[in-house]
Amino acid sequence: MTPARRPGRGTNRVAVAAPVGTGPHVPGPTDGRGAAPSWEPAADGRDHRVRLLREMLRIRRFEERCVELYSGSAIRGFLHLAIGEEACAVGVMAALTGDDAVVTTYREHGHALARGISMRATLAELEGKIEGTSRGRGGSMHIFDARTRFYGGNAIVGGGLPLAVGLALADHLRDQQRVTACLFGDGAVAEGEFHESMNLAALWHLPVLFVCENNRYAMGTALARAQSETDLALRASSYRMPAWAVDGMDVLAVEEAARQAATAVRGGGGPHFLELRTYRFRAHSMYDPDLYRDKAEIERWKERDPIPALVSRLSAEGALGDEDQERLERDVQAEVDDAVAFAEAGTLEPVADLQRFVVSERHPSEDTP
Repeated sequence: MTPARRPGRGTNRVAVAAPVGTGPHVPGPTDGRGAAPSWEPAADGRDHRVRLLREMLRIRRFEERCVELYSGSAIRGFLHLAIGEEACAVGVMAALTGDDAVVTTYREHGHALARGISMRATLAELEGKIEGTSRGRGGSMHIFDARTRFYGGNAIVGGGLPLAVGLALADHLRDQQRVTACLFGDGAVAEGEFHESMNLAALWHLPVLFVCENNRYAMGTALARAQSETDLALRASSYRMPAWAVDGMDVLAVEEAARQAATAVRGGGGPHFLELRTYRFRAHSMYDPDLYRDKAEIERWKERDPIPALVSRLSAEGALGDEDQERLERDVQAEVDDAVAFAEAGTLEPVADLQRFVVSERHPSEDTP
């Protein structure tokens, strides 16, 4: 079955993102057990930008604590941190509505927190506790929460791309005006799923916002050593969809670009592609010795850290004082401490239950009105 095309196909172009502005929406609170976050207009630009700063701080402090917990064996298995890339997660999630869907990678803690999944449930999942988003069965790489339309957390590189196309196809066929945001790294561009998904999304004019978090090294290979064309937005434009590169270390630039793209996708403009040029300060995973890049390069990128950058900008404008910064840090630290206590008090799944959910415990007829 081939879905009918809507009018107004995207043009084949690569553009520079429009001048940075402040987006019109702020995420509402959620405990990760209710509906997806509601988004209300910001009271003013200052409040909204401080909220963006707070969200980046939440992600940074959460992941810093995860390093400690991993070292103490409270978190086991693989752990992939996005320290340095917080502007990508926060900027993109700020541009979405609660009706939109999110499909992402195994480096997804920040995406989950910025989407509105509670820090408690997220950390409990990382520690393998029943109180986690998937009863501890998914762990760090498979955070999933249907209530917030957060569909992974996918461990296979590029594995989320065809899932996003499927979600968008369902919305298209039902004529629902919502967006599926698909986040992936530069390593996924080398996978066949990338090309197949981009092609189908463009061919069928699907409402997908493709977001490539280009941290330049995939797992451990420099982009220029793996790709003959390192301008990933240019490559995406070859599929006849609007595509442009954005400074992924600037949360305001990310949000503005994501908001413009999401608005166009939601309005029937077909798939759009953003290349967020960013950098992870830590290794690919906790097991990675990080021998493939120069330490001086890492330090140069740390000078562009998105959190101090926004603090400096707000301080220069008189929108953030020392007391404000201290209060933000205290509030975030209290939330992290609470999440740690919640996860540590959580429950490991009984061995007798390990075969549950292999098949559904509910017959499909029970879902029929």
